[in-house]
This record gives sequence, C-alpha cells and structure tokens, in this order.
Amino acid sequence: MEKEIEKVEEVKSTDTVEKTEKKPRKSNEKRQPRQRQQKLYEEEVISIGRVTKVTKGGRHFRFSAVVVVGDRKGKVGLGTGKSNEVPDAIKKASQAATKNVVKVSIVEERTIPHEAIGACGASKVMLKPANKGTGVKAGGPVRSVLEMAGVKDILSKSLGSNTKVNMAYATLEALKSQKTIEEVARLRGKKVEEIR
Repeated sequence: MEKEIEKVEEVKSTDTVEKTEKKPRKSNEKRQPRQRQQKLYEEEVISIGRVTKVTKGGRHFRFSAVVVVGDRKGKVGLGTGKSNEVPDAIKKASQAATKNVVKVSIVEERTIPHEAIGACGASKVMLKPANKGTGVKAGGPVRSVLEMAGVKDILSKSLGSNTKVNMAYATLEALKSQKTIEEVARLRGKKVEEIR
C-alpha cells in the first residue's frame, strides 16, 4: 500500500515538472520597457475658445482648440478639437491636425513660388514671395501656419475678416495652391526653359 502511494506521488511530481517544462512563462519574455514615440511634427496652439451650450438644466461649458502642426520642411496641417477640459481639446486638435497634414511647395527652402490669395469664409489672406533676409512678415495665426510650414521669407496681408480659425485655414489654402515651375512644366508637357 505504501509503495503504491509513493508511486502515485512520483507520478504527480513528474507530471508537474513536465507541465512547467512544456509551458514556459511568456509574460516575462515579452515584457520590454516601453519606448515613447518621438513626435514627427511640432505643434502650436492658435486659439482656445469657450463654447457654451444652453440646455434645460442650465449652461454647459466646453472648450474648443485650433492647433497647427508641421515639420518646418514643407509639411503642415490644421485641426480643431472640443472637450470638457483644455488639455484634452488641444490633444484632440493636434491629432486631427496630424491626420490632415499636407505637403506645400517651397522654393530654395525659404519662400513660396508665386503670389496667392487663400479664402475661408469671410477671411482672405494674400501671400507674396519675398527676397532673402526679409523674414516672415505676418501676424497671428498666419505667422504660425507659415512658420510650421517652413517658410522663412514672405509678405502677407489680411484682406477680409480676421477670425483666427478662418485666417489659419485661408493661409493653408493659399499654401496648397502653390505650384513650382517644375510642376507647371510637367502639367503643360513643356520644359522649364520654355516657361521661363
């Protein structure tokens, strides 16, 4: 009887050893320190506003944010976000802006190829190329968008309403409409020398 009990115990002990050998703990193997993702784009807050919704129970306050993101090398994007807290609204806006990033044409890594007017709502923004060393002659949201796009020498003028959000979007429209001489030549099926 005792011998049988010993055999059973031996069998149990061997079973447990086999089980542990067959199934190593996977949780320890895959656990690695998390690396923070580097931000591809710089971001700048253009405006933060308080939005009020009047309901039967009273007023409900939220915050809206407009953020511009860019790499200062020809890529720029705009986004808006709303939330109950300011940091959350900014985070949502920057995520939206990152999704809407567009490539803009920049000549000599400093200015735009030609004059353009961008419009959004009642806002109109005129952009003009400038000589080297001029700097960014623009203010407010126009300046933020241009700097994030990587423009270093430019002249600008606001021709309509000066609403921050619309001015930022109007600037982006003007930048999107830019075409370099090489792009124009390719569209027309001609050589660059012929267009010049």
